[in-house]
Amino acid sequence: MPFIFKNLKIPEVILIEPKVFPDERGFFLETYKFSDFFDAGITENFVQDNHSKSKYGVLRGLHFQNDPKAQGKLVRCIKGEIFDVAVDLRRNSPKYGKWVGEILSEENKKMLYIPNGFAHGFCVLSSEAEIIYKCTEEYVPGCDAGILWNDETIGIDWPVVDPIISEKDSLLPNLVDSNVNFRYGEE
Repeated sequence: MPFIFKNLKIPEVILIEPKVFPDERGFFLETYKFSDFFDAGITENFVQDNHSKSKYGVLRGLHFQNDPKAQGKLVRCIKGEIFDVAVDLRRNSPKYGKWVGEILSEENKKMLYIPNGFAHGFCVLSSEAEIIYKCTEEYVPGCDAGILWNDETIGIDWPVVDPIISEKDSLLPNLVDSNVNFRYGEE
């Protein structure tokens, strides 16, 4: 199998390390293979790819789409280095409001799978960074939502002291005031 799948402290969030085949010409790796991901429990279909470029200190997030168009994401950094974060927004989840974060970089080539029901955000640690990510649903403006990046009840330990935040992201609500509609398990 060309991937190592590691469940994080929130087990639905999975760190993925691809097998890299380097030689004198450069390297080759598979970034996604349906059968291997399916066997690891990532069964959703990806329907949209996004590409983002940011400079040092930019913090984007915490973003998500509400049901019925919630997005799972497969995130990788193809240039530079980022600190990538997922926050559990599933009400009644034992990990509700908790977060996990990982360094993704062009050097380590790791990817982060963030299922729907989670907010996603990242900050750039290198002079600039480019990320590409697959989504399990297309972007739908009416389902677009977010949580304030520095919500004290979540307490993310961002590794950037004075991040650059968009006006839109600076106006997002705290988790307690948000319109999250995710539920954990069956009701």
